[in-house]
Amino acid sequence: MSIGWWQWRLCLALTAVVGLAGCGATGMTGGSTAGPQIRTESDQTDNDRRAKVRLELAEGYFSRGQYTTALDEVKQAFAAKPELIEGYNLRGLIYAAMGEDALAEDSFRRALAINGRDADALHNYGWFLCQHQRWAAATAQFDLAIALPQYRGVSRTLLAKGVCQARAGQWMEAEGTLLRAFELDPTSPAVTVNLAEVLYRREDLDRARFYIRRVNSQADLLSAQTLWLALRIERKLGNTQSVRELGDQMLKRFPRSQEALAFENGRFDD
Repeated sequence: MSIGWWQWRLCLALTAVVGLAGCGATGMTGGSTAGPQIRTESDQTDNDRRAKVRLELAEGYFSRGQYTTALDEVKQAFAAKPELIEGYNLRGLIYAAMGEDALAEDSFRRALAINGRDADALHNYGWFLCQHQRWAAATAQFDLAIALPQYRGVSRTLLAKGVCQARAGQWMEAEGTLLRAFELDPTSPAVTVNLAEVLYRREDLDRARFYIRRVNSQADLLSAQTLWLALRIERKLGNTQSVRELGDQMLKRFPRSQEALAFENGRFDD
């Protein structure tokens, strides 16, 4: 089973794409008798507001899989603000979801041409490269984002980097990266499960069991996938009774899952 199965699509891809450049709390504006100031809502132009509304609509359509409509909304955002980095970033995500890889990469590159230090664009472009097995290039984009001062999304980018390293078979590096992500965000189930998966692949079974139990102890996080990982760990540890109990629990709670079918057929190493 792929190392990336715990990655919720929007968790990694759909980031803060509607915070327009020049409209946030970090931009500065001059021209006032009071001197340079932090920009606020009242500094937005009509074009700023139109672009923001269009991007919010595009994001909504994208999240529902209505890609063509989302693209149309992005175009209308560009009509209001042509050099809109968030628009190029979102357009890259949309094209990637549509399988239009060349157009997606062009969009991410355009976003980074506007601002090579935009963390969301670096993160999303890195994930795009990872999905196309361009491992070194993906890591480079992730590292640029992680190194940005005051970047608040370091843990999610570490998660993406760790998953990418695992997909590349770089298990030791993936463990180190995911441990850093866990230190920053120990409550993240995505980080915890992927760390447990990497430890399982590295045959560090006691530690893998520790992390997956953290997730499975919470009823709202329990899934066929998390039970399956716990079951495979117990099987490698030789705990037959635990394997049977976890299998029975999975068959009862998730009888139609792929994991339940694999368990019934004894396919533990798929």
